[in-house]
Amino acid sequence: MYNILQKAQVAADRQNWPGLVECLQQVTAKGGKPQEQHILEQAVSLAIEALEWGDFQDRWEIAKVLPNLGNGAIAPLIAVLEDEDADTEPRWFAARILGKFDRPEVIQALVELVKNSDEELSQIATETLGNLGRTAIESLATLLQQEDSRQFATAALAQIRRTETIAPLLSVVADSQVAVRAAAIEALSSFHDSRIPPVLVAALKDPATAVRKEAVRALGARAYLDAELDLVNLLKPLLSDIRLEVCQQAAIAIGRVKTDAAAAALFELLRSPITPVELQIETVRALSWSETPAALEYLQQTLIAEFNNTNSPVCQEIVTVLGRVEKPELKAVAAEIMIDLLKTGHPAVQEAVSKKSLALGLGKLGDMRGLDALISMLGDADSSVRLHCMAALKQLGAAEARQKLESLVKQDNLEPRLKQGIAIALQEWQEN
Repeated sequence: MYNILQKAQVAADRQNWPGLVECLQQVTAKGGKPQEQHILEQAVSLAIEALEWGDFQDRWEIAKVLPNLGNGAIAPLIAVLEDEDADTEPRWFAARILGKFDRPEVIQALVELVKNSDEELSQIATETLGNLGRTAIESLATLLQQEDSRQFATAALAQIRRTETIAPLLSVVADSQVAVRAAAIEALSSFHDSRIPPVLVAALKDPATAVRKEAVRALGARAYLDAELDLVNLLKPLLSDIRLEVCQQAAIAIGRVKTDAAAAALFELLRSPITPVELQIETVRALSWSETPAALEYLQQTLIAEFNNTNSPVCQEIVTVLGRVEKPELKAVAAEIMIDLLKTGHPAVQEAVSKKSLALGLGKLGDMRGLDALISMLGDADSSVRLHCMAALKQLGAAEARQKLESLVKQDNLEPRLKQGIAIALQEWQEN
């Protein structure tokens, strides 16, 4: 064994890391007799050199060897882990290797690393803690009892996502630190457990914005609780929260309930004269996600009410979301609304950006009733609008659209710009 270590030392001196790994593999070979402590210590020292100075493949291989060298590898690995001047990669590997040692000092070091600003290191520390399982959770739960370690212990527990973390996380949902409460609520929202909904409901009244927002988001992901909790009325007060971000999250959450009552609550918010534009836009999106006939009707009513508002970003957003309707039974309704916008000359489709959204939307909805509307837009003064119309016509029905264009271009009574637009579209068709 002494000769093997000598070879390993020579390999290390020459920075021949693959050779070093091969030697150390012999030291830890299965079936061999247990090694003396001084041999293991020297082997650990050499392995750490490879970890610090080798390339990725060398580190990958040495990571398989170090756990077999015993608990004597723990302290050197923690030293690499905590070396803030070292490169990220060896520290990342050290965290990964330490996951093979289920010991308190390892858990403590990994918990500390969770707080690291380097996302890669924080993530591997969290994953490693999760892999350690129950022991790590118990250690982290103990750290929750100490005020100075409660925040990062909660953050670590929040990342593990195992049911064993529910009880310790529930113990800090009323903590004095906002960050602790928010992290606990966010983590608990991942689990389906009867103890959690009452906590989320209580958190809606938390004085901290971050906590209220997380609670709203979590309840929005539990639309199945609507019958039990009356989610729409529960969340409705949050639509007028003092913080805009909470209002926006509440609109999203109510939209996910997908009932007529939810759509009515959103429409009430949308038509209120005191609702900020940013919140109105989020409400339009929430209504579109509701995917109900009532929601589309409310969007149409908003367009009618805003007819004289020539620069309404809300109307422009409605045009955009109508073109994204996915539910088959609602596509025809959305297409009809969009076609009517063009027929009535609604201000919402006078801007180039809205015309492009309308063209794309009609193409995606696939309703052939949009054919004439798209052809009429080929005479638009904006070249980008015309290009969007050409793309939509192909998506809508290439053969039928082309046939109609060939028929129209022969007519003498066409507006010159429209005739030119049709000719350009046909030329583009032939080239492609």
